[in-house]
Amino acid sequence: MTTDTLTRSSSSGSVAIRLLASLPMLVILVLTLLASVGESLHSRMLEFGGETWPDYFNLRVIDHVEAPPCEPIDDINGAVDRAVAEKQATLRDDPFADVFGGNIDRSEVRSSIEASAAACQARWDKWQRLKAMDGPTVKAYAMVETGLSEAVVLITGNRRVLLGLMLLFCAAAATLHRQHIALRPVESRMDDQVATVAQLVANLLLTASAWIYRSQELAQAAAGMPLAHLFMHDVWVIGFATLTLMSVWQLFRPRMDLPAGGSFVRSLLSVPLYTYMCVSAAAQFAWHGFYHGIAVYLNMMAELSALFLTLGLYVWVGMLLARTHLPRKVFDVIRPWQLPPKLLGVVVLLLTALPTAYSGASGIFILAAGVTLYRELRRAGTSEQLALATTAISGSMGTMLRPCLLVVIVATLNNSVTTDELFSAGARVLLLTATVYTVYVLFLGGGSLKIAPLSRAIPGTIRALVPLLPYVAIFAGVVLFWNLLLNRGLDEFSAPAILPVVMLFILAWERVVRKVSDPDVDEPAERTAGPVPVGFRQALLRATGDSTALIGALLMLMALSVSMGGLIERSGLMELLPEQLGSVWMTLALLMGMLVFIGMIMDPYGAVLLVNTTIAPIAINNGVDPLHFWVMTVLAFEMGYLTPPVALNHLLTRQVVGVPTDYESLYGTFWQRNFRYILPVLVMGTTLLIVTFAPVIWPTVFDLLLGA
Repeated sequence: MTTDTLTRSSSSGSVAIRLLASLPMLVILVLTLLASVGESLHSRMLEFGGETWPDYFNLRVIDHVEAPPCEPIDDINGAVDRAVAEKQATLRDDPFADVFGGNIDRSEVRSSIEASAAACQARWDKWQRLKAMDGPTVKAYAMVETGLSEAVVLITGNRRVLLGLMLLFCAAAATLHRQHIALRPVESRMDDQVATVAQLVANLLLTASAWIYRSQELAQAAAGMPLAHLFMHDVWVIGFATLTLMSVWQLFRPRMDLPAGGSFVRSLLSVPLYTYMCVSAAAQFAWHGFYHGIAVYLNMMAELSALFLTLGLYVWVGMLLARTHLPRKVFDVIRPWQLPPKLLGVVVLLLTALPTAYSGASGIFILAAGVTLYRELRRAGTSEQLALATTAISGSMGTMLRPCLLVVIVATLNNSVTTDELFSAGARVLLLTATVYTVYVLFLGGGSLKIAPLSRAIPGTIRALVPLLPYVAIFAGVVLFWNLLLNRGLDEFSAPAILPVVMLFILAWERVVRKVSDPDVDEPAERTAGPVPVGFRQALLRATGDSTALIGALLMLMALSVSMGGLIERSGLMELLPEQLGSVWMTLALLMGMLVFIGMIMDPYGAVLLVNTTIAPIAINNGVDPLHFWVMTVLAFEMGYLTPPVALNHLLTRQVVGVPTDYESLYGTFWQRNFRYILPVLVMGTTLLIVTFAPVIWPTVFDLLLGA
């Protein structure tokens, strides 16, 4: 057997393994995408059918429409004579006819019969018109439209099943690949053992909670109480039991590629965060006799299944983007200016604001595009620590820009603020944050600020724009086609469906039309990692496989953070706060601290729901302007996501980028080793302090930052 044959055989085997590993997730993502597209497409087909054929809503179900039950009346005079005769016969048999009046008004009888005849004839005319229009064309169109309707109803009606399968399948992938989010990576065998035991305990608790909840629900159903979605209890029980068995298997199959030894205390930092949340929530729920509390909140999470399925689509978009050459071509437009790393960071933050707004949350954006952003910053000469810091903070830049879904949820829950007010304030807060970042990076350390002369920069930028034109054409073509076909533009509701389609077309154009190689081939560290996928199918499978473990790690964290939010809400801690906190300064300081803490332990959507019911009324009762409070809330959440010891955005950055390896990151001074944490905290902390207190000190600042 030749070397080429062995290589092809090995490549085919790896593709087959990748296909088996990625296919279930690919099916879930495609079904989620079809559900989103199908709803808009079906609405558009109904509109088009109504515009093309009158009474299309009856035509589409004509097989279920019966002929009019009445008979047309041709002889009105004869019908009147018969009706009068029947009335006279009835009056003759009625002994009280003389008392109540026995006269028959022939004109009234005629009017009544004529009205009935006209109504009956109209129904028959409509029926005959429908039968005449019921030709092969309308039959075929109605068959496609009703088939699409049934498919959409089937998928959307089972969104919670898709979410359950996505969460469990991706959590299994994260468990097998040991990619759950922890404060520090596993570096020794003791780290691995402690983390595995902790996951085993957490998965056992999840299984027990799901089993207890299932038993209670089945008992209530047997007693006659109508309950929906009982089958989901079986999904949770089987899924968490499978995760438990995986942990048992990993406990007996430890990683042998790690050095022996380790510190038990340091190993506790390698325990996935979701296990800490699970154990603490289970213990508190058990203390109150609410043994199935975690499972209850998991089912509450399933009520927002469309929202969490969207998360999967955004991460998939990011992994598809990482398989294309688009990010490098975008940075090629900036490179002719030869911006120093500090100024490049400012430009990058401004450029990433809009994509963050469409992704809806900072963590989702980092998972989706963090590796691409970090890689391009490093190629441009940015230090490792500054690149990590910029990547972590990039997800926080556009969380209040149009059309961020988080802002839409805030405005939906409150009548006191509108999306226009929040988006307007968000744009100004973005400029403030970028300004604060610029000030810090310019004054923290030296370095030249010299850029390339305009005579070289402008022609270079123009030349770099030319290769971007096909990408722009694909994006514009998909959006235009979407607008023409579905009558929907690109907004927060259509973006989860449009962006994956755009990325699939871009990937197909690069791999099928241009036949370019995978961008990873340009990474020296990966040139010896094995065969590089070139074809569209291989790149798609690789992107889907990369998405799976990342989605599982984030969804498990979000699922348990929902339970933590429920625990906080049920604990009564918020009720301990007095309705009046005294001065507005104390109120703002206390609220800011509480919101930052909530941002550390909860996902943004669950946190908004918790804050809306518990903290927002306290703020409003103490005289805090609603718009001021909610802008401060979103900023405080982002501050929480960047603040140690949890610092979720940093953990997600490490999840997609890897552990720092530069000399300064490992052996430098405290400032050098931790600059990736210090800079984002300084930037977001300063911005949060300004937004929280400056509008109270100077009303002019309120008008500049928050005013209409």
